[in-house]
Amino acid sequence: MQNYEINSDTLAIIPISNYKSKIIEKNSELEVDMTPMKIIDNSCRYFGSSYKGRFFGTRSLIGVSHKAPIIVEESRELIFFPTSSPRQYECAWISLKNINDYKRTPDASIIIFNTGYNLELDMSYGSLDNQILRAARLESVLRKRKVV
Repeated sequence: MQNYEINSDTLAIIPISNYKSKIIEKNSELEVDMTPMKIIDNSCRYFGSSYKGRFFGTRSLIGVSHKAPIIVEESRELIFFPTSSPRQYECAWISLKNINDYKRTPDASIIIFNTGYNLELDMSYGSLDNQILRAARLESVLRKRKVV
């Protein structure tokens, strides 16, 4: 597949090789000939901004600029967070909205999505917990501003 836009069914975007990503959706898995960062940027552009614009929005809303979560699309609350620095090849992007739970293992962390899909990540539980809390804070600020 040459192109992909993030949607409500997107659970995670995982790098699998140079310029290839695995997209995990609620009912399927796809391979796309793009890096996760390119998919994130293209999806932000599809919804009227850019990764850079969304990044600055996050910084303005919650003051986070390192491994910042981003709002890909506001009305559907499509918020994704990186598993490491977005400049790193191994950075995956995870959908906050589709997480049911997460837990630690001796060597990794596991995200349990609301579909029952388990995704093992090579990152510490503390780092995962921090990323989820940042994304939840961004979601909370977004929701409060919608109401006003």
